Amino acid sequence: MFSIQSPTPLTSFRAAIQAGEFLVTAEVAPPKGGDPTHMVKMAQMLKGRVHAINITDGSRAVLRMCPLVASVILLQYGIEPICQVACRDRNRIGLQADLMGAHAIGIRNILALTGDPVKAGDHPDCKAVFDLESVRLLQLIDKMNNGFDWNDKPLTDGATDLFVGAAIDPQSPSWSGLQSRFERKLQAGAQFFQSQLISDFDRLEKFMSQIAAGSNKPILAGIFLLKSAKNAEFINRCVPGVNIPQHIIDRLASAKDPLEEGMKIAAEQVKLASQICQGVHMMAVKREDLIPQILDMAGIPPIQTA
Repeated sequence: MFSIQSPTPLTSFRAAIQAGEFLVTAEVAPPKGGDPTHMVKMAQMLKGRVHAINITDGSRAVLRMCPLVASVILLQYGIEPICQVACRDRNRIGLQADLMGAHAIGIRNILALTGDPVKAGDHPDCKAVFDLESVRLLQLIDKMNNGFDWNDKPLTDGATDLFVGAAIDPQSPSWSGLQSRFERKLQAGAQFFQSQLISDFDRLEKFMSQIAAGSNKPILAGIFLLKSAKNAEFINRCVPGVNIPQHIIDRLASAKDPLEEGMKIAAEQVKLASQICQGVHMMAVKREDLIPQILDMAGIPPIQTA
């Protein structure tokens, strides 16, 4: 008789949260094509330095490999993924199917996202779904963890055990909207929050003291490696809600080695974040290999493993 043995899931990220550790996650994009070699290479360089690696789901609406499959590949190398799940491309049937599959294959960490608009990406004429958005996706996962589907029908072959997080933008121009969104995500079951790119740390501190205080859920500040002044200007122009200050752009423009200067800026920001919140989410597009060095510069030690 053929039997299926579910893989043992990696849950060190959840354990680190429960232990109150300072958290470090990093973002790695899936390949644009069928060869995951580069993704795996970048992820392996982060072992021992991050608690988990985010695998993006069509970030900026740009086509890449399915994050569920990419996450499974990382699991095969003993790397714990946080699988991003966006609502843009799938209806609630497809989302639930993928989430059941994630649980079955040993993926436990999910970041629930609404998803970027298709007009921003490389297939601007495709049809967006957006059957749900991030708060209702969180509610859906909570139902599945309790053994029911979206329609409150029992999951006859077992509940899921998914550890779900959400995105937050402390630099949102609407303070009341930010507070409402954060509280709704908390009520819907978010267990951790990863922020968008942070450039205003006074604003982050205000968010932590006035909105997140008392939530008892970790907030990870988004730290982005800026490689040059041109890169920073591109981010300002193309990433909604981000405003990299002119003094940082000028600092990069005047540097003899802009990439090295960008690493120094990122390390300074990690230090600032460590005094304000419970973790950092590192983003270094196509240079994930530099993240360990940035963490060293910031004085963040390697992660202690059992």
